[in-house]
Amino acid sequence: MQTTSSPTQIIQELQRLIQENQRGNNALYDAEIELADAEAELDRVENKAFIARDGTVADRTALARLEANEVRLKRDLKRIERDRIKQKIRAIESAMTATQTMSKMLDLESRI
Repeated sequence: MQTTSSPTQIIQELQRLIQENQRGNNALYDAEIELADAEAELDRVENKAFIARDGTVADRTALARLEANEVRLKRDLKRIERDRIKQKIRAIESAMTATQTMSKMLDLESRI
């Protein structure tokens, strides 16, 4: 967040934060779609590997998990990416709240 001291600067900062928040929400949507795709791919690979194996259920499950390990990693990285975007959105929202508080304080000072 930039240091602001005038009503114009505060308005500009709020506008910037609103735009950044909108971009963040779009990025979050895209990340959630990518995560859903990665989870579907993981399920597909694990199920396909499970069906292709012989042996006990425990053996087949373990082998399917091993075979899907790389896909699982990709899914986990997509989850991390989504969580990071959520964290950034929360930080932007906090900055917006702080800027709004500064605006109110500036307004009170101008009335004195």
